[in-house]
Amino acid sequence: MTARPIDGKALAAALRAEVAARAAALPYRPGLVVVLVGEDAASTLYVRNKERAARAAGFESRTIRLPAETGEAELLSVIAGLNADDAVDGILVQLPLPAQIRTGAIIRAIDPAKDVDGFHPENVAALALGAPRLAPCTPRGIFLLLRAAGVEPRGARALVLGRSNIVGRPMAALLLAGDATVTIAHSRTRDLAAECRRAEILIAAVGRPAMVKGDWIAPGATVIDVGINRGADGALVGDVDYQAALGVAGAITPVPGGVGPMTIACLLENTLIAAAARRG
Repeated sequence: MTARPIDGKALAAALRAEVAARAAALPYRPGLVVVLVGEDAASTLYVRNKERAARAAGFESRTIRLPAETGEAELLSVIAGLNADDAVDGILVQLPLPAQIRTGAIIRAIDPAKDVDGFHPENVAALALGAPRLAPCTPRGIFLLLRAAGVEPRGARALVLGRSNIVGRPMAALLLAGDATVTIAHSRTRDLAAECRRAEILIAAVGRPAMVKGDWIAPGATVIDVGINRGADGALVGDVDYQAALGVAGAITPVPGGVGPMTIACLLENTLIAAAARRG
Protein backbone atom coordinates (compact mmCIF):
# COMPACT_ATOMS: atom_id res chain seq x y z
CA MET A 1 0.00 0.00 0.00
CA THR A 2 1.18 3.49 -0.82
CA ALA A 3 -0.43 6.45 0.91
CA ARG A 4 -2.41 8.91 -1.17
CA PRO A 5 -0.84 12.40 -1.08
CA ILE A 6 -3.16 15.22 0.00
CA ASP A 7 -2.44 18.14 -2.32
CA GLY A 8 -2.49 21.31 -0.25
CA LYS A 9 -1.27 23.43 -3.15
CA ALA A 10 -4.25 22.58 -5.32
CA LEU A 11 -6.81 23.08 -2.57
CA ALA A 12 -5.21 26.37 -1.52
CA ALA A 13 -5.26 27.61 -5.13
CA ALA A 14 -8.97 26.79 -5.38
CA LEU A 15 -9.75 28.55 -2.09
CA ARG A 16 -7.74 31.62 -3.07
CA ALA A 17 -9.60 31.80 -6.39
CA GLU A 18 -12.92 31.55 -4.55
CA VAL A 19 -11.91 34.32 -2.14
CA ALA A 20 -10.79 36.53 -5.04
CA ALA A 21 -14.11 36.01 -6.82
CA ARG A 22 -16.08 36.89 -3.69
CA ALA A 23 -13.89 39.93 -3.04
CA ALA A 24 -14.37 41.15 -6.61
CA ALA A 25 -18.13 41.22 -6.07
CA LEU A 26 -17.86 43.56 -3.07
CA PRO A 27 -18.29 47.34 -3.32
CA TYR A 28 -15.03 47.79 -1.40
CA ARG A 29 -11.62 46.15 -1.18
CA PRO A 30 -10.98 44.19 2.03
CA GLY A 31 -8.01 45.65 3.89
CA LEU A 32 -5.28 43.52 5.46
CA VAL A 33 -2.30 44.93 7.38
CA VAL A 34 0.60 42.78 8.54
CA VAL A 35 2.95 44.11 11.22
CA LEU A 36 6.50 42.75 11.19
CA VAL A 37 8.92 43.57 14.00
CA GLY A 38 12.55 42.82 13.24
CA GLU A 39 14.15 41.06 10.29
CA ASP A 40 13.86 37.34 11.01
CA ALA A 41 14.49 35.68 7.64
CA ALA A 42 11.68 33.13 7.85
CA SER A 43 9.16 35.71 9.05
CA THR A 44 10.18 38.17 6.34
CA LEU A 45 9.66 35.57 3.62
CA TYR A 46 6.33 34.48 5.07
CA VAL A 47 5.09 38.08 5.30
CA ARG A 48 6.13 38.73 1.70
CA ASN A 49 4.12 35.69 0.57
CA LYS A 50 1.09 36.85 2.54
CA GLU A 51 1.23 40.31 1.02
CA ARG A 52 1.57 38.93 -2.51
CA ALA A 53 -1.37 36.55 -1.99
CA ALA A 54 -3.58 39.30 -0.55
CA ARG A 55 -2.94 41.60 -3.48
CA ALA A 56 -3.60 38.78 -5.93
CA ALA A 57 -6.98 38.30 -4.24
CA GLY A 58 -7.86 41.95 -4.81
CA PHE A 59 -7.29 43.12 -1.23
CA GLU A 60 -5.78 46.38 -0.06
CA SER A 61 -2.66 44.99 1.58
CA ARG A 62 0.34 46.56 3.24
CA THR A 63 3.06 45.64 5.67
CA ILE A 64 4.25 47.82 8.53
CA ARG A 65 7.90 47.03 9.20
CA LEU A 66 9.33 48.03 12.58
CA PRO A 67 12.92 47.67 13.81
CA ALA A 68 13.83 44.81 16.15
CA GLU A 69 14.41 47.23 19.04
CA THR A 70 10.81 48.50 18.91
CA GLY A 71 9.27 48.71 22.39
CA GLU A 72 5.97 47.25 23.49
CA ALA A 73 4.35 50.69 23.96
CA GLU A 74 5.22 51.69 20.40
CA LEU A 75 3.79 48.49 18.96
CA LEU A 76 0.61 48.89 21.03
CA SER A 77 0.26 52.41 19.61
CA VAL A 78 0.52 51.06 16.05
CA ILE A 79 -2.16 48.45 16.79
CA ALA A 80 -4.47 51.08 18.33
CA GLY A 81 -4.21 53.10 15.12
CA LEU A 82 -5.08 50.06 13.00
CA ASN A 83 -8.01 49.19 15.28
CA ALA A 84 -9.41 52.68 14.69
CA ASP A 85 -8.88 52.63 10.90
CA ASP A 86 -12.16 51.72 9.14
CA ALA A 87 -10.26 50.75 5.98
CA VAL A 88 -8.50 47.94 7.85
CA ASP A 89 -10.49 44.71 8.17
CA GLY A 90 -7.70 42.37 9.22
CA ILE A 91 -4.66 42.87 11.48
CA LEU A 92 -1.91 40.29 11.71
CA VAL A 93 1.15 40.73 13.93
CA GLN A 94 3.80 38.30 12.70
CA LEU A 95 5.16 36.01 15.42
CA PRO A 96 7.57 35.49 17.08
CA LEU A 97 8.13 38.94 18.56
CA PRO A 98 11.37 40.21 20.09
CA ALA A 99 11.96 39.34 23.74
CA GLN A 100 11.16 42.84 25.05
CA ILE A 101 7.56 42.59 23.80
CA ARG A 102 4.94 40.45 25.59
CA THR A 103 3.17 38.42 22.91
CA GLY A 104 0.03 38.02 25.01
CA ALA A 105 -0.33 41.76 25.54
CA ILE A 106 -0.09 42.38 21.80
CA ILE A 107 -2.62 39.69 20.90
CA ARG A 108 -5.10 41.03 23.47
CA ALA A 109 -4.71 44.56 22.08
CA ILE A 110 -5.95 43.63 18.58
CA ASP A 111 -9.64 44.26 17.95
CA PRO A 112 -11.11 40.72 18.00
CA ALA A 113 -13.24 41.62 14.97
CA LYS A 114 -9.99 42.26 13.03
CA ASP A 115 -7.98 39.39 14.53
CA VAL A 116 -7.55 37.34 11.36
CA ASP A 117 -5.02 35.06 13.09
CA GLY A 118 -7.79 33.95 15.47
CA PHE A 119 -5.55 34.29 18.55
CA HIS A 120 -7.47 36.88 20.59
CA PRO A 121 -9.01 35.41 23.78
CA GLU A 122 -12.52 36.23 22.56
CA ASN A 123 -11.96 34.26 19.35
CA VAL A 124 -10.29 31.43 21.26
CA ALA A 125 -13.31 31.26 23.60
CA ALA A 126 -15.75 31.22 20.67
CA LEU A 127 -13.84 28.32 19.14
CA ALA A 128 -13.76 26.42 22.44
CA LEU A 129 -17.52 26.87 22.78
CA GLY A 130 -18.06 25.37 19.32
CA ALA A 131 -19.05 28.63 17.62
CA PRO A 132 -15.88 29.80 15.85
CA ARG A 133 -15.84 33.27 14.32
CA LEU A 134 -12.24 33.68 13.14
CA ALA A 135 -10.51 30.32 13.60
CA PRO A 136 -6.69 30.14 13.53
CA CYS A 137 -5.54 29.74 9.96
CA THR A 138 -3.46 26.56 10.14
CA PRO A 139 -6.06 24.47 12.03
CA ARG A 140 -8.79 25.78 9.73
CA GLY A 141 -6.68 24.81 6.72
CA ILE A 142 -6.12 21.33 8.12
CA PHE A 143 -9.85 20.85 8.63
CA LEU A 144 -10.46 21.81 5.01
CA LEU A 145 -7.72 19.41 3.88
CA LEU A 146 -9.42 16.56 5.72
CA ARG A 147 -12.75 17.42 4.12
CA ALA A 148 -11.20 17.61 0.64
CA ALA A 149 -9.54 14.23 1.16
CA GLY A 150 -12.91 12.70 2.01
CA VAL A 151 -11.92 12.08 5.63
CA GLU A 152 -14.89 12.29 8.00
CA PRO A 153 -13.93 13.43 11.53
CA ARG A 154 -17.31 12.41 12.96
CA GLY A 155 -16.79 9.45 15.25
CA ALA A 156 -13.11 9.05 14.25
CA ARG A 157 -10.28 8.69 16.75
CA ALA A 158 -8.08 11.74 16.21
CA LEU A 159 -4.76 12.51 17.85
CA VAL A 160 -3.16 15.96 17.84
CA LEU A 161 0.55 15.73 18.58
CA GLY A 162 1.46 19.12 20.02
CA ARG A 163 -0.37 21.49 22.36
CA SER A 164 0.58 24.97 21.17
CA ASN A 165 -1.97 27.78 21.24
CA ILE A 166 -1.37 28.35 17.54
CA VAL A 167 -2.02 24.82 16.21
CA GLY A 168 -2.50 22.03 18.74
CA ARG A 169 -5.19 23.37 21.05
CA PRO A 170 -7.35 25.08 18.39
CA MET A 171 -7.00 22.02 16.15
CA ALA A 172 -8.39 19.85 18.93
CA ALA A 173 -11.30 22.26 19.36
CA LEU A 174 -12.15 22.15 15.63
CA LEU A 175 -12.02 18.36 15.60
CA LEU A 176 -14.29 18.23 18.65
CA ALA A 177 -16.71 20.54 16.87
CA GLY A 178 -16.59 18.03 14.00
CA ASP A 179 -17.60 15.24 16.42
CA ALA A 180 -14.23 13.45 16.46
CA THR A 181 -12.97 11.69 19.57
CA VAL A 182 -9.86 13.74 20.30
CA THR A 183 -6.64 13.10 22.19
CA ILE A 184 -3.92 15.73 22.64
CA ALA A 185 -0.45 14.21 23.04
CA HIS A 186 2.82 15.98 23.84
CA SER A 187 6.38 15.51 25.07
CA ARG A 188 5.25 14.16 28.45
CA THR A 189 2.73 11.65 27.10
CA ARG A 190 3.52 8.11 28.23
CA ASP A 191 4.16 5.66 25.38
CA LEU A 192 3.66 8.29 22.69
CA ALA A 193 4.08 5.80 19.85
CA ALA A 194 1.23 3.64 21.17
CA GLU A 195 -1.04 6.67 21.45
CA CYS A 196 -0.29 7.61 17.84
CA ARG A 197 -1.03 4.08 16.64
CA ARG A 198 -4.58 4.32 18.02
CA ALA A 199 -5.41 7.29 15.80
CA GLU A 200 -7.38 7.16 12.56
CA ILE A 201 -6.48 10.83 12.07
CA LEU A 202 -2.97 11.83 13.19
CA ILE A 203 -1.95 15.49 13.15
CA ALA A 204 1.73 16.13 13.92
CA ALA A 205 2.63 19.64 15.05
CA VAL A 206 5.70 19.40 17.28
CA GLY A 207 8.48 21.03 15.25
CA ARG A 208 10.87 18.07 15.42
CA PRO A 209 12.08 16.61 12.11
CA ALA A 210 10.84 13.08 11.32
CA MET A 211 9.81 12.49 14.92
CA VAL A 212 6.82 10.36 13.92
CA LYS A 213 8.13 7.04 12.61
CA GLY A 214 6.37 4.68 10.25
CA ASP A 215 5.58 2.19 13.00
CA TRP A 216 3.83 4.94 14.99
CA ILE A 217 1.09 5.09 12.36
CA ALA A 218 -1.99 2.88 12.19
CA PRO A 219 -2.46 1.16 8.82
CA GLY A 220 -4.72 3.30 6.66
CA ALA A 221 -4.63 6.34 8.96
CA THR A 222 -4.80 9.88 7.61
CA VAL A 223 -1.64 11.79 8.53
CA ILE A 224 -1.43 15.59 8.51
CA ASP A 225 2.14 16.87 8.88
CA VAL A 226 2.28 20.47 10.12
CA GLY A 227 6.04 20.52 10.70
CA ILE A 228 8.40 22.67 8.65
CA ASN A 229 11.98 21.85 9.63
CA ARG A 230 15.38 21.97 7.98
CA GLY A 231 17.03 18.58 7.58
CA ALA A 232 20.77 17.98 7.84
CA ASP A 233 21.08 18.68 4.10
CA GLY A 234 19.11 21.92 4.38
CA ALA A 235 15.99 20.51 2.72
CA LEU A 236 12.56 21.10 4.22
CA VAL A 237 11.20 18.11 6.16
CA GLY A 238 8.13 17.58 8.28
CA ASP A 239 7.51 16.12 11.72
CA VAL A 240 6.72 12.75 10.10
CA ASP A 241 9.17 10.34 8.48
CA TYR A 242 7.45 10.75 5.12
CA GLN A 243 9.02 7.86 3.24
CA ALA A 244 8.30 5.42 6.06
CA ALA A 245 4.76 6.73 6.44
CA LEU A 246 3.98 6.26 2.74
CA GLY A 247 3.92 2.50 3.17
CA VAL A 248 1.53 2.58 6.13
CA ALA A 249 -0.82 5.56 5.99
CA GLY A 250 -3.92 5.80 3.85
CA ALA A 251 -3.39 9.48 3.04
CA ILE A 252 -0.71 12.00 4.00
CA THR A 253 0.23 15.63 3.42
CA PRO A 254 3.69 16.25 1.93
CA VAL A 255 6.18 18.84 3.22
CA PRO A 256 6.32 21.24 1.50
CA GLY A 257 3.05 21.46 -0.42
CA GLY A 258 0.62 20.25 2.22
CA VAL A 259 -0.49 22.38 5.15
CA GLY A 260 1.61 25.48 4.41
CA PRO A 261 -0.28 26.79 1.36
CA MET A 262 -3.58 26.36 3.20
CA THR A 263 -2.49 28.64 6.03
CA ILE A 264 -2.18 31.66 3.73
CA ALA A 265 -5.38 30.78 1.85
CA CYS A 266 -7.28 30.65 5.15
CA LEU A 267 -5.79 33.98 6.20
CA LEU A 268 -7.38 35.49 3.09
CA GLU A 269 -10.67 33.77 3.86
CA ASN A 270 -10.59 35.09 7.44
CA THR A 271 -9.97 38.61 6.17
CA LEU A 272 -12.96 38.33 3.86
CA ILE A 273 -15.11 37.02 6.74
CA ALA A 274 -13.95 39.87 8.98
CA ALA A 275 -14.67 42.45 6.28
CA ALA A 276 -18.17 41.12 5.68
CA ALA A 277 -18.95 41.02 9.41
CA ARG A 278 -17.74 44.60 9.90
CA ARG A 279 -19.14 46.19 6.75
CA GLY A 280 -22.17 44.04 6.01
